[in-house]
Amino acid sequence: MKARACVLTIAGSDSGGGAGIQADARTITALGGHALTVITAVTAQDTRGISAWSPVAPGLVRAQLASALGGFPVAAAKTGLLPGAGAIRCVASELARHPSIPLVVDPVIGSTSGTRFLSAVGLRALREELMPRATVTTPNWPEAAALTGLSVGSDAQAERAALLLALGCGRPVLVKGGHGRGRRLRDCLAFPDGEVVWFASRRIATRNTHGTGCVLSAGIAAWLARGAGLEAAVGRAHAFLRRSLAAGRGRDWGPGHGPAFAGR
Repeated sequence: MKARACVLTIAGSDSGGGAGIQADARTITALGGHALTVITAVTAQDTRGISAWSPVAPGLVRAQLASALGGFPVAAAKTGLLPGAGAIRCVASELARHPSIPLVVDPVIGSTSGTRFLSAVGLRALREELMPRATVTTPNWPEAAALTGLSVGSDAQAERAALLLALGCGRPVLVKGGHGRGRRLRDCLAFPDGEVVWFASRRIATRNTHGTGCVLSAGIAAWLARGAGLEAAVGRAHAFLRRSLAAGRGRDWGPGHGPAFAGR
């Protein structure tokens, strides 16, 4: 397994440090990689949610991408918050020049506190221009519902949505089960040929869950960069997220949801 591989994260900045670029970089570093960053948006947020945000101009996003992809041996990449169709097309066009780089697409459509980042036009660009390039796309239940138009409120519905998305983009899709209830958490990895693989674990009781999607997707990218296959990368990233959630229990950084990855 390769270590110290360069992993590129293309995402928004979280002033609270719990999600986005900050969570991605911590995760990549913890898993032995070197984090390269392209900032797509700047947010003002704390444990209660986002109070303000602003997108980075597509031209500056493109310049950051060109510097990272042209100046470093990027072994894998991941995307997070992409603020609109323009940013998505910019990222897709730049990554198209590097088809051998594994790509994890975490489709950040909106925040848990209610801030919306992508319109219907942005969602269409995501489905049509970026997901078909991805090694895997990692929506949660609400994101899978937004991308498919289906109701997603159970494991069975998550599997249906995952299969529909995988068939539509021709690439694997991992629908995360963190929004489910009960003691067991189940993530559904679907392939375009109809194969389904489940990753199940006991739910960790904690309110410090901010940035879980970022940690998982960055973890998958980090393991892909180290040479792991997709299923192995998902399984190892899943285990790393569990350790991160366990480490964050009882560390209350504020009145809301603290970071999923509290460090050691």
